[in-house]
Amino acid sequence: MKIAVTSKGKELTSETDPRFGRCRFFLIVDPETGEFQAVENDSSMAMGGAGPQASQTISRLGVEVLITGNVGPNAFQALKASGIKVFIGATGTVEEMIEKYGRGELEEINDPSVASHSGMRQ
Repeated sequence: MKIAVTSKGKELTSETDPRFGRCRFFLIVDPETGEFQAVENDSSMAMGGAGPQASQTISRLGVEVLITGNVGPNAFQALKASGIKVFIGATGTVEEMIEKYGRGELEEINDPSVASHSGMRQ
């Protein structure tokens, strides 16, 4: 299984980024082996459509679960179409979020958690 966590840095000890489409990095983690890779989010500076573009990026990487702070409506629809489960409430480090996911402590959502364009000003 591959889990993507929105991150401000390239390490498991990096702080999570509450934004999905405009996060700096995705850390793609295999929770069974502990192996991970940092993937730069090329859509973070996009003029528009950052969420759907970011959704395509993690979908191409075979991600099954996303852990982030919030997800807007366009990104959520793209993630849902790709079969990616979305968990919100990411705070702390990437490593802490993987542990919380493993303990069932994160909230899975079935609808967007914020309005469109919410991450633009952060």
